[in-house]
Amino acid sequence: MTDWQRLSHAYGSAEDIPALLAHIASEPTPELWNDLWSALCHQGSVYSASFAALPWLADMAENEDRGQAVNALGLAGAIMAGAEQSHGAGEVRTQHAADITALLAAVNRHLRTATDRTEYVDLLESMLGFEGVAGWSEGLAWGMGNEEYEVSCPGCESNLFVVLGERGFFCTNEDYALSDDTVEARPLCPTSPATLEGIGARLHGIALTDGRHDVAHVLTYVFGNATCPGCETDFSVADRVMAG
Repeated sequence: MTDWQRLSHAYGSAEDIPALLAHIASEPTPELWNDLWSALCHQGSVYSASFAALPWLADMAENEDRGQAVNALGLAGAIMAGAEQSHGAGEVRTQHAADITALLAAVNRHLRTATDRTEYVDLLESMLGFEGVAGWSEGLAWGMGNEEYEVSCPGCESNLFVVLGERGFFCTNEDYALSDDTVEARPLCPTSPATLEGIGARLHGIALTDGRHDVAHVLTYVFGNATCPGCETDFSVADRVMAG
């Protein structure tokens, strides 16, 4: 049985976590889930209590209420994305192997029935967290969900927006979201699906298999190239996303 008093979360002792879990199970609200996220995965940081919650999250991922299941998978995936951090929880992938296997099976089931692109990409990112895929388990959903990545140019080191969505597919060093005028930009160059390799090829293939052609299309830009409007340096979008 877990001794929560000996564990910690973002705000100190984790002795309050069992009551919070019980409250969510009986009366789920977005506010309670936000409280759990804030305690167990605060701005991406994880703690000893974060991994102790995995068995509960794995059980919740089997909930008949899809919203509950998806919330559990999202938080569990974010926790596992931080497994290599210093958290005092030991070898979590070994200790929680059965829970991670169950979570991975659940996320693959829910991927195929995702209600929209945002939910699909969030679940895809959780899948990568359970599999231990470094980098993309933290960097995929934010950019695709917000339709932009903020990166630095490898040439002049200026801050750039790589835009992927309704506004188009382009790279700019101007605050395009707040501008009513045309900004200086360069169009992105998507990669051909036939030339995708590694994680890019895998994600693209999964999206096509799941019938998410919209996600597959955006991925060709994520794993394509961009040009800095300031210094005209060409660069790989994926490489700059992974560079932080």
